[in-house]
Amino acid sequence: MPQPRKIYLLDPRHLSPETIAVAFAKTSRSPQTFQEIADELSDEKSADFHEKWVVGYGHSSVAEHAVLHIALENVSRLSVECIESNRLASYTEKSSRYQVWDRDHFYVPLELASHPLENEYISLNQRLFDHYQIALEKVAGYLKCSQPQQESESERAYSQRLRTCCADVCRYYLPASALANVGMTINARALEHAITKLLSHPLNEVQTIGRDIKAASQKIVPTLVKYSIENPYLKGSESVFHPLANYEKSSSIKDNDWFKYVNCDPEGETRILASLLFRFGEIPFDQAVRMVEALAPDAKKEIAFNLLGRLGEHDIPLRELEYASISFEALLDQGAYFELKRHRMMTQTTQALTARQGYAIPSLLEEAEVLSIFIADMADVEAFYEKLCAFNPPIASYIVPNAFNRRVLVQINLRSALHFIKLRSASNAHFAIRRVALRMAEEIRLRYPLFARYFSPAGDETWQSISTQSFSRLF
Repeated sequence: MPQPRKIYLLDPRHLSPETIAVAFAKTSRSPQTFQEIADELSDEKSADFHEKWVVGYGHSSVAEHAVLHIALENVSRLSVECIESNRLASYTEKSSRYQVWDRDHFYVPLELASHPLENEYISLNQRLFDHYQIALEKVAGYLKCSQPQQESESERAYSQRLRTCCADVCRYYLPASALANVGMTINARALEHAITKLLSHPLNEVQTIGRDIKAASQKIVPTLVKYSIENPYLKGSESVFHPLANYEKSSSIKDNDWFKYVNCDPEGETRILASLLFRFGEIPFDQAVRMVEALAPDAKKEIAFNLLGRLGEHDIPLRELEYASISFEALLDQGAYFELKRHRMMTQTTQALTARQGYAIPSLLEEAEVLSIFIADMADVEAFYEKLCAFNPPIASYIVPNAFNRRVLVQINLRSALHFIKLRSASNAHFAIRRVALRMAEEIRLRYPLFARYFSPAGDETWQSISTQSFSRLF
């Protein structure tokens, strides 16, 4: 007689992550239930199992069942980039839209200890944070006059709207040294590589974070991360490729090339439609391709509609939309990049954060009469950045505020792009990332006309109108 179905949780309050991982791993060869397997295990037996199978024989997938929730507090936003560079993890971080930074809430790199530039670094950071606070007050005062409370709006909602708007604009002052808290959920297999990347990073702060994460993690997964060490391949890549990449100086920045199309697959539309026929039929893929190629344009449009036109508000499109992608290069301010990097399913290659690519100025800073002091501060940042760079290029990035631009190379499939555009072009998204989302949508509509109507954001806003209305300067 068949056994009754049972679905239950292995309780992490009573079982260690390593024990849970072993319980799941053993089910491939044991007829026992998960709970029976777990009841026979001890932390010592679990460690022995992992030492033999995960470490000794390389069955690393077992480690994916051990999940850790790691709290990181008072780490710089520069280090957050490395912490959050792992695709198979989940993160929540301190938001520059909903929280305000205090004057001394910034990181001073140990590389500057007792160095002649240390005091200048501290002084400039303090000035940036002081002027950030002044800008918040001035922008708030301006908005109270220019955007009065609406009749249907509560006092609380009005205050929150103004606060968010102020933070959205004044975040351009915040340097990469600003301290933040990050919550990370990650499995032990991904964590092992994450720690390796941290330990191989050029910044002392990031290396220390790697050691601290490893020490904290070993309290509950002592075996699965104990062999995470500095990696010569990762550590040496900078010295190998940097001289080659910097043989020529960067070309000047122009308004019309902040977003450059790189490439896409000209057969992407055909491949998406063919993959749908392949999935729901019984024919080989090459036959499905020939069938799609023989279809009339209206028939192809009907398939596209059934793939994307029937989507409800909260539906996720079929995975076959991933068979086409697009690549582009973008120059965007650091604040916008911080939002872009959260979309880890896309492939991102990012250049170092510098003060050499120009900076953006939100229009509200000019309207609130903060422009002259902001420009003076950014000029001082540019000058001091070069001083720091002459001493130690990696630590120079700490002083660079969100206003400064950064180059990133992106490859994204259409399924991820649809999600990104829907989320980041919404009216409640920050104007800097809305500009990126709308520009991406425009490029996809041009390159993939069969799906163009489904990548058309609601409303009349364009990336050009955002550039004109939300910014006084972009480069």
